[in-house]
Amino acid sequence: MRARRSLGRQFGWLWTAYAASTLGTRLAFDAFALIAVLVLHAGPTEVAVLTAAGLAVGAAAAVPLGPWVEFRRKRPVMVVMDLIRCAALLTVPAAFALGWLTFVQLLVVSVVVAAADIGFNAASGAFLKSLVPSHDLLVANARIEATNWTATVLGPPLGGAAIGLFGPVTTVVADAVSYLLSALGIRAIGAKEMPPARTGPARVGGLLDGWRYILAHPALRPMFFNTVLVNALIMAVSPLLAVLMVGDLGFAPWQYGLAFAVPCLGGLVGSRLAGGLVARFGQHRIMLTAGTLRACWPVGLAFIRPGTAGLVLVMVVELGLITCCGVFNPVYATYRLERTEADRVARTLAAWSVSGKGTTAALTALWGLLAEVTGIRAAIAIAGLLLLTTPLLLPRHDHTSHHERDQAPSRT
Repeated sequence: MRARRSLGRQFGWLWTAYAASTLGTRLAFDAFALIAVLVLHAGPTEVAVLTAAGLAVGAAAAVPLGPWVEFRRKRPVMVVMDLIRCAALLTVPAAFALGWLTFVQLLVVSVVVAAADIGFNAASGAFLKSLVPSHDLLVANARIEATNWTATVLGPPLGGAAIGLFGPVTTVVADAVSYLLSALGIRAIGAKEMPPARTGPARVGGLLDGWRYILAHPALRPMFFNTVLVNALIMAVSPLLAVLMVGDLGFAPWQYGLAFAVPCLGGLVGSRLAGGLVARFGQHRIMLTAGTLRACWPVGLAFIRPGTAGLVLVMVVELGLITCCGVFNPVYATYRLERTEADRVARTLAAWSVSGKGTTAALTALWGLLAEVTGIRAAIAIAGLLLLTTPLLLPRHDHTSHHERDQAPSRT
């Protein structure tokens, strides 16, 4: 058995910081939606508006961040974004303790966190590309993906149990602390980072360069439309599932968390298999196959029933979806970084992230209204049926260069 290859101390600290913040975020799985339902007694439209407005306004606020991040050292940006998220989240338990918590505050905090997420992700993607050799990008992305799914296995059931034992804002405190730990981990990387050379002004309109680059690129353009739409349709039904399971069907918060956590073992397995599958079958074939299969599962969520049978159904559907995502995500992340020029990474990732959050916001709001008209189950089914068409947007041709074909990916 091949020994696990080290990617260096600096990547180790980056990975540790990511693990800390991801575990905190997964502990707080759907925390604002659950707080809105359990504390503020919100219905499906209000929960959808909370999720959608936070994403939409956060994405709009983040528009200047892409070009701004491009021309700055990435580690300080990542630390600042972590501290902003920590401070914003801590206002929620403080207001709850004083009896001042309102729907508006949840909305404002979600906006701040969404904007900081975009800034952090733009900086971290560019930093990872500069930190890890190109032939190790798939290894690094697979390890990050495995960490994501491991945290998702552990976080939601522990978070649900914590809510039951200690109250509805407990997991928000844990999430805030995790961002502080992440900031400390990124500071510990300690590498001297030179300011990037300026290739243009750091202006708001500079983010348009990211969109122009994506839309003009024959490999990135179809992947952009596919991933933005798939993620938006999956996330658009998340508030509806929270209302359906916790509000209508009477599942306890820990059961809700468990239903989405256990299947994440499939994501862990998928991310571990990604490198070997690419080595055997090729990057494009695996990306096309896994990207197609991941669209086939979510329609099953329209048939959830109360009790054990309902939990089992959710777990089976999520296991299929998440296993396919576990394979697809690190391959797609590597594919995207390999095909993006180094001096355009932050702008491209920011444009991608703004588009993703904006589309998710629009579809989440739309699906909240749709649920009011058709019912929650029908709205979930419509999203699932639309997902079945998204494989048509995947890149049909392999745009890998001859040089990239000669670079055999390593196993994780």
